[in-house]
Amino acid sequence: MYDVILLMRETSAAQEAPRSPADAGVRTRPLVLIPAYRPGEALLRLVEELAGLEEIGAVIVVDDGSEPEYRESLGSLARREKVHLLRHVVNLGKGAALKTGLNYAACEYPESAGVVTADADGQHCAKDILRVAAALAASPRHLVLGVRTFGAGVPFRSRFGNTLTRYIMRAVTGQKLSDTQTGLRGIPMEWIPEVLKLRATGYEFELDMLVNCREAARPVREVAISTIYADDNRSSHFNPLRDSMRIYFVFVRFLAASLTTAGIDNLVFILALSFWPSALVCQIAGRLVAGTFQFTAGKYGVFHSKAHTAVALPKYWLSVAAFGALSYVLIQSIVALTAIGIVTAKLCAETALFFLSFVVQRDFVFAQRQDSNA
Repeated sequence: MYDVILLMRETSAAQEAPRSPADAGVRTRPLVLIPAYRPGEALLRLVEELAGLEEIGAVIVVDDGSEPEYRESLGSLARREKVHLLRHVVNLGKGAALKTGLNYAACEYPESAGVVTADADGQHCAKDILRVAAALAASPRHLVLGVRTFGAGVPFRSRFGNTLTRYIMRAVTGQKLSDTQTGLRGIPMEWIPEVLKLRATGYEFELDMLVNCREAARPVREVAISTIYADDNRSSHFNPLRDSMRIYFVFVRFLAASLTTAGIDNLVFILALSFWPSALVCQIAGRLVAGTFQFTAGKYGVFHSKAHTAVALPKYWLSVAAFGALSYVLIQSIVALTAIGIVTAKLCAETALFFLSFVVQRDFVFAQRQDSNA
């Protein structure tokens, strides 16, 4: 999982006892995972409350390299039944702590419905954690998001950051999510191996998870939770601009592939124009050559789509034909209404259709069917 594993585990003697058949029902219940860095009393109270709930199979706390002065208070958690404490020797980031806990959960509790992640700063109460856990148990294939309401009482930094990433996420990935930054999530056990492959190790890991969810066509279920901010959320390490950059990468990949495709298309168009004076014939030739490249780049390099080629390829060529016809009409109209040349007219038409092409490929060509009843 990492180049160097810096991890320690603390657990009570009772947790090392051999498993009995009576444990089977308990081990199918959702787990709670809490990454912690320099935690306060809020974490201790939350873990104590969660450990006493029958609906929760176990509580996993990952100490992400907190200083020695936190060791005793965190170590006291491991003495509680149902609580497992994992330690990083150094601070590796929230994403790394979540990966450590998810890996432990998948290895030790493979029968569980999944893992509910929660924050250690007091933003999530036991009642809401139980609500998300119940939704996960009822829909074990869904990613469950505990979503907050962002009214006037929410700190500006949090309200601005969530609004920004929510709209960018919708524009780039097509996901209409109410709360992109929530740390209260129900992660299906079957999805954990895929999540562990994500490269992010910091706060952006949670955004990376949402992008992967979209790429894998995993259904999302939203559950309303309380909106709690302690001390104006000053303890948050979230940076709205820096930590939102991950969701731009899909669009950046599409831009790079589209520019390469446009280069191939225009090169073939210009070369063909010297042999055939017909713009229509040259347009078709350019699209056929460039389209072959764009389909492969789009499916595997941009959208990481698992859609079957036999399904996606006909849809792709249908979109190519539609955009080719639309582009041809635009080119002819620009040439007829202006004094610019045909090559410049083609560049103008293709630029105008760029974002529409992105949306069509994302939501039609490479989209994967989501089973809402799963």
